[in-house]
Amino acid sequence: MAILGSIIKKGIELRGLLKQDELNTPIHYQRRVLKKLLRKSQYTLFGQTYVFTNILRSRHFVNSFRELVPIHDYTSIFAKWWNKSLHEEDVCWPGKVRYFALSSGTSDSSSKHIPVTRDMVKSIQKQSIRQIFTLRNYNVSEDTFQKGILMLGGSTHLNRNGSYFEGDLSGITASKLPFWFQHFYKPGRRISKETDWATKLEEITEMAPNWDIGIIVGVPAWIQLLLEKIIARYKLKTIHDMWPNLSLYVHGGVSFEPYKKSFEHLLAHPIKYIETYLASEGFIAMQEAPDAEMRLNLNNGLFFEFIPYNEKNFTSDGEIIGKPQTLLINEVKEGEEYALLLSSNAGAWRYLIGDVIKFVNKKNCEIVIIGRTKHYLSLCGEHLSVDNMNKAIEMVSDELNISILEYTVAGIPDGGMFAHHWWIGTHDKADAEVLKLRLDEKLKILNDDYRVERTSALREIYVDVVPVEVFYSWMETKGKVGAQNKFPRVMKKKMLEDWINYNKQYVTQ
Repeated sequence: MAILGSIIKKGIELRGLLKQDELNTPIHYQRRVLKKLLRKSQYTLFGQTYVFTNILRSRHFVNSFRELVPIHDYTSIFAKWWNKSLHEEDVCWPGKVRYFALSSGTSDSSSKHIPVTRDMVKSIQKQSIRQIFTLRNYNVSEDTFQKGILMLGGSTHLNRNGSYFEGDLSGITASKLPFWFQHFYKPGRRISKETDWATKLEEITEMAPNWDIGIIVGVPAWIQLLLEKIIARYKLKTIHDMWPNLSLYVHGGVSFEPYKKSFEHLLAHPIKYIETYLASEGFIAMQEAPDAEMRLNLNNGLFFEFIPYNEKNFTSDGEIIGKPQTLLINEVKEGEEYALLLSSNAGAWRYLIGDVIKFVNKKNCEIVIIGRTKHYLSLCGEHLSVDNMNKAIEMVSDELNISILEYTVAGIPDGGMFAHHWWIGTHDKADAEVLKLRLDEKLKILNDDYRVERTSALREIYVDVVPVEVFYSWMETKGKVGAQNKFPRVMKKKMLEDWINYNKQYVTQ
């Protein structure tokens, strides 16, 4: 396999030397993508309803599309369109939708059914190959391409529901891996089909000594849990005692920063980290170099619009207001926050996926994920984002030299005013009062609106320290254990009530 590793690396290097098309601008790519989407779907039920044929005839077809097609959230698009796709053909995209991805559902009480078409899977595969080509920027050795790739995803065993299959997107895509990749792919077909998460982790732990892993892929919380399990089982100092060639970690789904400190305790030497933005709706962005942020996928089946995330366009609960004006890729500004709207080759049309992003490099279309539209706290104008929270947690973790693996926060009434209630998950000994003071201090530095409101309407901060296991066990009670599931950073309404009741027995001071 050493020869294969050499061939792969040489292919990646040669691909990097190919002349790139620098004549086309981001908006050019996006116009081309939208036109292709409209052409292919013009005779679907959706396309005929909104007369895509007329839109395509318009000289200003992008503006016509935005004027005639309404903005959808999940509830509206599923009720009117995707629900039909469960049983009918040619609804939002040509043909029959055979697969539906079940989202993690952190914003709502139940999982969502997101259509996954053949064209969408092809786009994901194409983008994955592009990401392999970017490894030339990470100075990866030939040895890495000879080693196993551990992908901790959802079960590839999909549930058949009448005429379609449903399951995790990672399970759907993993079941369609090309034959040549099977040699590298771990944990392999048999373990990947396991539907019970605890059993899957146990079987991977049993097989771990038989593998030589060079790359790991997965959501940080569950990857860390697995590595800790392997280290404990075999009485290792670090995971490198078993997998000395581990050199790359590809992560996504949530910010890695809160996990990084504790994660690096599991390693004997530094490894390289690559962030991806693979949502149930498609492969949205990826990191192409160590010193860069994720770059939007502008030329592969996704058309983006951006809604300024402010009080004019969204309520404090993250609900969209009226019919807001959207911006295109050439109209956005660096440093401002936008709710992401996309149209895709899976039959999503002007679909609000629920993520809020910020451009950090407009020229290269590089973004960071700020949070979720419904995972902001703004009870009284403090406008606290998940990005603020993650950075504050990271800063406090470093100052106190503790590992904070999970956290969540809720906005609550407090004596006619308001308060924030934090739950912090750590294995280390931590003083709740010290955590409270440090968190409050850091958030005041990171967010001016928060600092102002702490002198008026935001009356108090409460912090409870609980074992990390409580976060995972609560997720288990909700049926949300596994690679595609992330703990919600902001608790609201019924979910908050359930969490408080479950958490009472574990709170420590």
